[in-house]
Amino acid sequence: MSTIESSKTMAMVGSILLIIGGIPFAPYVGILSLVGVILLLMAIKGFSQSYQDPAMYDNALKGFIYYIIAAIAVAIAFGLLWAGIATISATFFLGLGIGIVFIIGFLVALVVGFIFYVMAAKRLRTTLNSLAQRTGEKSFETAGTLLYYGAILTIVLIGGLLIFIAWIFATIGFFQMKSPGQQSPSQQQYGYTPPPPPTAQAATRFCPNCGAPVQPEATFCPNCGKQLPPP
Repeated sequence: MSTIESSKTMAMVGSILLIIGGIPFAPYVGILSLVGVILLLMAIKGFSQSYQDPAMYDNALKGFIYYIIAAIAVAIAFGLLWAGIATISATFFLGLGIGIVFIIGFLVALVVGFIFYVMAAKRLRTTLNSLAQRTGEKSFETAGTLLYYGAILTIVLIGGLLIFIAWIFATIGFFQMKSPGQQSPSQQQYGYTPPPPPTAQAATRFCPNCGAPVQPEATFCPNCGKQLPPP
């Protein structure tokens, strides 16, 4: 099995696990999502090596690292929120100031998590766009766009649905990817068919005596009859 074929198989399994992990109340969500992420990273690394595009894997790796940072920031944010509420509830007057500090920390950590979440989606969109160019599968481009705007719209809750749909489009792209033998050389290298080279045109000569156009191989001007200099 070629590197692209094995990477394609891992990507299909990884994206399906991420989709299942995005279903609310699905069993073993955390484990399925983690395995899906690992398989996708391995697959993208294989694609990156096969297409000789190191930036493809670099963007994916940084994107998943940013996701981890975002998750940690959000966990810290809700930890601070719980601590702030508990402090205010326990000792209202004495704990009010400390509780407010905790709540401010919650807001700051939440903003940091949101920023890294959007940065991660932007990196993954770049990776998916590279796959779309290399393979000719527009589903990857659609997935990248939905993933990015879904991350931005997470703040109004609709983003989660867009991200879920994005991974469905990515899965479709992995399933529809053609093997190297089914792709034309231009698709394998660039993801599109370049235009044919322009047809060479013969240079036009002019008579130095009367200025009339003459054939490149002519020795006499057909207009004035004067002998022409050698081309």
